[in-house]
Amino acid sequence: MLKITAIFSNILKIDTIQRQSIVSLFWQIAFTAIGFLSTMYFAHAVGAAVLGSYFLFLAYYGLISMVTDGGFGGAAVKRISEGDEQDSYFSAYFALRLMSTIAGVVILLVFKDYFDDLNNSGMFVWLIVALLVSMIAGPISTGVTGKGKMGIRNTCEGISNILRIIFQIIAIYLGYETAGLAGGLVAGIIGAAIIEFRFFDLRFVNFKWYHIKSLSVFSFWLFLTSSGLLVFSQADTVLIGYFMNTEDVGIYRVALQFTAVATFSSYAIRSTLWPRISQWGKANEISLVEESLARAISYSLILAIPVFVGGMLLGDHLLGSFYGVDFVQGYHTLIVLLAVQVVNVFQYFFTMYLDALNYPKESFQVTAVGVGTNILLNIILIPFMGINGAAIATLATMTLNALLAWQALSKHIIIRLEVNCLSNIMTSSVIMGVLIGVYRLFVPLSNIWLTVLPVVFGALVYGFLLLKLDKKVCDEMRHIVERVGIGFIWPEWL
Repeated sequence: MLKITAIFSNILKIDTIQRQSIVSLFWQIAFTAIGFLSTMYFAHAVGAAVLGSYFLFLAYYGLISMVTDGGFGGAAVKRISEGDEQDSYFSAYFALRLMSTIAGVVILLVFKDYFDDLNNSGMFVWLIVALLVSMIAGPISTGVTGKGKMGIRNTCEGISNILRIIFQIIAIYLGYETAGLAGGLVAGIIGAAIIEFRFFDLRFVNFKWYHIKSLSVFSFWLFLTSSGLLVFSQADTVLIGYFMNTEDVGIYRVALQFTAVATFSSYAIRSTLWPRISQWGKANEISLVEESLARAISYSLILAIPVFVGGMLLGDHLLGSFYGVDFVQGYHTLIVLLAVQVVNVFQYFFTMYLDALNYPKESFQVTAVGVGTNILLNIILIPFMGINGAAIATLATMTLNALLAWQALSKHIIIRLEVNCLSNIMTSSVIMGVLIGVYRLFVPLSNIWLTVLPVVFGALVYGFLLLKLDKKVCDEMRHIVERVGIGFIWPEWL
């Protein structure tokens, strides 16, 4: 017990961004692992069609939540993180969120008959419940995020996901299927909000019109940007459901979820950096901003590139072994979506830095072009190429977004890439891929264990090569391990 206490005490002594990133990364890995296992169970228990109905529910929930938030959540994080009149800005945001959510729910009830997909699956009621619950839970998370408590925020997000999955597994086992999946989402939101509220230290105060005006000015462009990104990420799901069927939606979204392992490090870093970039930008500490961008991209690609290589070589057998033979047809979609995750590292960080540095208008202009192109390509490609067309549309427009965002951000800061680190990542990934390819040539992947073995072997080879080739990464990893108090696990030969 004393050993565990000492480890937690040492974690608190690590640099703030590194510490919060470690917490975020831990929960991201934990959730993704549990998410993979639960989705495997859902796939075998209810099939692709039911999963597709749930994924459509999530798409509608995300899109409608975007409208009810109106970008004010991001604006509130920005203003609260700046440190001035935090209570007033939070109170103004809460009032705006309350009114917009109630108005959104009323509009949904009026036009209920137009949501055939949700009505047929029984999801419409759950959509209303989820929106009402988020009306309270969302502002709590916004306040915690704005105060820079990203360790708490990321932990509670992980708890929300775990609670959701536990509830869903129990509900599916009891035979509730779609209602159980949607109800699990609501249960997770409520559970995490209760815990997160214990660390919430803002309070309601009287606010003035200029607080609302300040939020509105920033939120206008932020809303357009965030809504564009959300439409960008959900348009393929909605359009697949429109042109095809829920089974195709299920296969596509399972392939997309499978690529989540490539986002471990990028998610942990980007969720931690936003309030820091905002502070550095306001203090005109541009050198810190530029350095953090270079490191963020490098550390995000540490996972994204080898996962892409491994997915190309083993993705068909992994989909079949984990989810069932029906999902093997998503293999080619999986390869394209893994490439999307690599490009997304650049696109997301470039647009995130534009927002955090208070250039939301330029971020929106970039996103608007991508959204329009994405929807157009989806409409053209899905009827002819199915879910592969949706993946290709996403890759093409993600690449366009990344290029436009790079051009916009380079006007304000110098964008540098750590060429040596990226070269080491590529070299390690290629060698890993060759060894896995040789394994596939001589060993038939006839069962799940023979399929998992090259995954573990490849990860070990890649990790060893990267640490040997990149002294800077190796030293940073060793430093963190030693500061945590578990340096005894670090091999002396590294």
